Amino acid sequence: MAQLTPYDIDLDRNTANFQPLTPLTFLERAASVFPEHTAVIHGKRRINYRDFYARSRRLASALAKHGIGRGDTVSVVLANSPAMLEAHYGVPMTGGVLNTINTRLDAATIGFIFDHADAKVVMVDHEFSKVTKDALALAKVKPLVIDIDDPEYSGPGERIGTDEYEDFIRAGDPGFAWQMPGDEWDAISLNYTSGTTGDPKGVVYHHRGAYLLAAGNVVTGAMGKHPVYLWTLPMFHCNGWCFTWSLSVVAGTHVCLRQVRAPAMYEAIAAHKVTHLCGAPIVMSTLINAPTSERKPLPHVVSFFTAAAPPPEAVLAGMKAAGFNVTHLYGLTETYGPAAVNDWHADWDALDLPAQATKKARQGVRYQQLEALDVIDPDTMTPVPRDGQTIGEIMFRGNVVMKGYLKNKSASDKAFAGGWFHSGDLAVMHPDGYIQIKDRSKDIIISGGENISSIEVEDALYKHPAVAAAAVVAKNDDKWGETPCAFVELKPGQNVTAEELIAWCRKNLASFKCPRYVVFTELPKTSTGKVQKFKLREVAKEV
Repeated sequence: MAQLTPYDIDLDRNTANFQPLTPLTFLERAASVFPEHTAVIHGKRRINYRDFYARSRRLASALAKHGIGRGDTVSVVLANSPAMLEAHYGVPMTGGVLNTINTRLDAATIGFIFDHADAKVVMVDHEFSKVTKDALALAKVKPLVIDIDDPEYSGPGERIGTDEYEDFIRAGDPGFAWQMPGDEWDAISLNYTSGTTGDPKGVVYHHRGAYLLAAGNVVTGAMGKHPVYLWTLPMFHCNGWCFTWSLSVVAGTHVCLRQVRAPAMYEAIAAHKVTHLCGAPIVMSTLINAPTSERKPLPHVVSFFTAAAPPPEAVLAGMKAAGFNVTHLYGLTETYGPAAVNDWHADWDALDLPAQATKKARQGVRYQQLEALDVIDPDTMTPVPRDGQTIGEIMFRGNVVMKGYLKNKSASDKAFAGGWFHSGDLAVMHPDGYIQIKDRSKDIIISGGENISSIEVEDALYKHPAVAAAAVVAKNDDKWGETPCAFVELKPGQNVTAEELIAWCRKNLASFKCPRYVVFTELPKTSTGKVQKFKLREVAKEV
């Protein structure tokens, strides 16, 4: 125990000088200071901060009436909509934990998540009613199901629950006296990773980390007062990289967008004077490849934050020409989304475009809210030389690192070995302190911002009766960032086409996980029979 000093004696924490950090206070303040300012735009709908706060409290009150309290999980299968934003505040206002589910997952995976999270309530958008209904049929839990009937959606769907969202929150109290978390270490949300060798892992965020990362986005994004943020990034991704909470810090405006389409994006940017948006490479490709008839002049230079695979030089040039300033971020689900940024130096503007692209391809340096970021030899746990050549593993340490994996102590202990969070990403450290990923030890493919396990795709291919062996690697793609490329050995006497294998995968995997390229070849192996994926990655470049 540390020795007491005069600064410790009779100077204790109390409610007057210490309160747990939570992003819930951001909304309370914004509603108090800027009650009439527009908080949410969704189609023709406008919600000011007074009503945003009141509706979130109504949701919290209604959930509390149904027994939701500290540590209870509320799972949501929702689009980027007002209900999704309200859930980010209303659920944790009860002490509950928000579990935002990737709407692109299959029923079996969603059903697993419902059970693993022990979901007490499920909120579902009509667009995702079928997959959710199928998932609930597979799950052991029997949660209260609330349907969201979004007027901006007119496609197929059905009511599968006992309550409709607007009726549900109408029964809640807009003045609900929500409580601060008893401890800022309390869980605020649960996000599932793409499983690399089996079921996905549940990443637990705490109120302190959510508060800090949300504020960090404001600093990193240079978001002044009342920014206008366009939701092209799914809010189910790491709670929208915590921007769901960031906008309340500066009383900004959320512009919801259910689908990422060029005309809708340009229309929203022009009409609402959007200042910031985030997205995967596919979003950039959609913007710069839109025909002239679908574009509108931008009201000013728009800040665009991207993660996943580094943007190709042509994409960066196209974005700059279109009026977007692109910043490359890096992080993982386990770090609340982006925790590193390619902080740009003014003198880099003088470089030619290829040299600028080389700089922008780097993952960068730590967020202000992250205490440490380094490239470390995982065997010796010592930092690698800053030579831009020596490969090590990217590791994080700080308050914006997850609590751990839900119900998986062994995985948590492994991830935190040596007092650092092990990312699994292999990188170099440049002399100026900027990191750059060179490979992924977990063979994760990042396509359109989605994580795809190569092992999962390989397992699907192996199930085909004609396949003797399969290996899947990432292939660079200007549109998606990366896309799965499958290398397949067939059994003797068997014949199958690439199209047939891709169709087979579509029956067994979510569509975004299916390979777009199939190469029939003998797989290169080591003397011990291990597939040499580094050789396949080189071949994939030429496919």
